[in-house]
Amino acid sequence: MLEGNRVSRISVRGLAVASATAVTAVGAVTGVASGSTAPASDDAEATASGATLLADIPAGAQAQVQTASLTQQADSQAIAADATAKKDAEAAARKQAAKDAVAKQQAAEKAEKEAKERKEAEKVASRSATRDAASFTVKASYTAAEVQEMARQLVPADQFACFSRIVDHESSWNYQADNPTSDAYGLMQALPGSKMSSAGADWATNPATQIKWGLSYMDGRYGSPCGAWDFWQANNYY
Repeated sequence: MLEGNRVSRISVRGLAVASATAVTAVGAVTGVASGSTAPASDDAEATASGATLLADIPAGAQAQVQTASLTQQADSQAIAADATAKKDAEAAARKQAAKDAVAKQQAAEKAEKEAKERKEAEKVASRSATRDAASFTVKASYTAAEVQEMARQLVPADQFACFSRIVDHESSWNYQADNPTSDAYGLMQALPGSKMSSAGADWATNPATQIKWGLSYMDGRYGSPCGAWDFWQANNYY
């Protein structure tokens, strides 16, 4: 017991408070023991009567109480730290996902652009490899097979099938086909036939000149012979 039984006993509200303030409380008790003889107030005694007192806890158990409380505090801090880390990780994941989505979109756009450029380059290369209409020997007349062979050498390979289908429907490869009711003329049934003079003065007798004009017309109006063929199938003309 402390001096004169007049020292008020320190109330510790619960094990957590007792352990958190154990060192301070013990120091306070020591201070009271060394010099204070003032009686405790009635309010303090009333409060102490319903609380767990540090003095009521055996000396050996006080360290255990303090350790348990500190462990509880450490666990609470660890839980809070885990929650913060999880929140930060989720925010970082969302940010990275957004960056990845942008990168994928940019990569897709770049790939699409490169594919278009390659296709256009192949198209240009294909056309540059074809013969010029003027390189064919001029003859008095040409068979359908000869006209078709000219077309194979003048029209890009990837467009020949479409070009051929249109000519099949328009003139059956007769370069002298003349429509008396409309003045349409030649392989392409140009209307009027004289517009083919833009490709050469011999437009009426030279199938190579007609093919050259027809290819230019299809490219200019529909983008390609296949574009012209798509239009023809929908409208029965081009």
